Amino acid sequence: MKRKFERARAENAVMTSVLYVFGISALILLIILCGYIIIKGFISFEPEFLSFNRHGIGNQFFNTVYLVFLSLVISAPLGIAAGIYLAEYSKDNAVNRAIRICVETLSSLPSIVVGLFGSLVFIEYTHSHWNLMAGALAVSILNLPLIATTTEDAFKALPQAYKKGSMCLGATHWQTVYKVMLPACMPRIITGIILAAGRGFGEAAALLFTAGMSTDINWGQWNITSKLCPLNPFRPGETLSLYIWVLRSESINPKASEIADFSGAVLILLVLLFSVSARLLNHYLDKKSGMTK
Repeated sequence: MKRKFERARAENAVMTSVLYVFGISALILLIILCGYIIIKGFISFEPEFLSFNRHGIGNQFFNTVYLVFLSLVISAPLGIAAGIYLAEYSKDNAVNRAIRICVETLSSLPSIVVGLFGSLVFIEYTHSHWNLMAGALAVSILNLPLIATTTEDAFKALPQAYKKGSMCLGATHWQTVYKVMLPACMPRIITGIILAAGRGFGEAAALLFTAGMSTDINWGQWNITSKLCPLNPFRPGETLSLYIWVLRSESINPKASEIADFSGAVLILLVLLFSVSARLLNHYLDKKSGMTK
């Protein structure tokens, strides 16, 4: 018996060491990759790269943030609602099994296919041109399965005491879901939204056929119906990821390589800033709800 216990402890120690090695290796690789891109980008930096004209990335930076915002406004409520339905209201029948298969299939679709679908439905069928809203809808299709699955998993992982305690006090099922379970699951749901936003920041293939590869903004024009208004969601909008691809493949700008390097660094810092901000918001919500001290 003692020998079996010692063997189990030795196996546990070995596997723990292996997992530590893999985890630390992945972290080191990530730091090296991000550090290389950021350092190379800022070595190439010139002040004109921050301008809002064809020599800078200001317009593309704004388009990226604005498109991700639009996509989250669309996908977050729908994804959370779908996750709540799958976790709390769906029954084990053929219809709900088909819904789950559709969600799983949707999560594995190549982004280029979603881009072609978006081009057909949001551009061709509506007789419109490339625009940010079409790009946001295409990215939302990619984000929906992730947010829905994260929400469902968060609700299923929540201790049953939350639900039973609330309903024992006389709350209805919906009141329990909305006022008790959803706030408790919000940290994990925010994690899913962070992952969805990160995909939106780096997406290129789906936007190639929907948002377009041009942008023309007049920062003095704030009539939202104007094609030159920055806040008009129905204007073409080239994002940073698309701009990097253009600079590296077909640009005739003599500083295309330097601008692409700097754009990559900015994109990584943008994702990092968004993740840190979301984590701080997550901590604030936990503290406000009394789940952390």
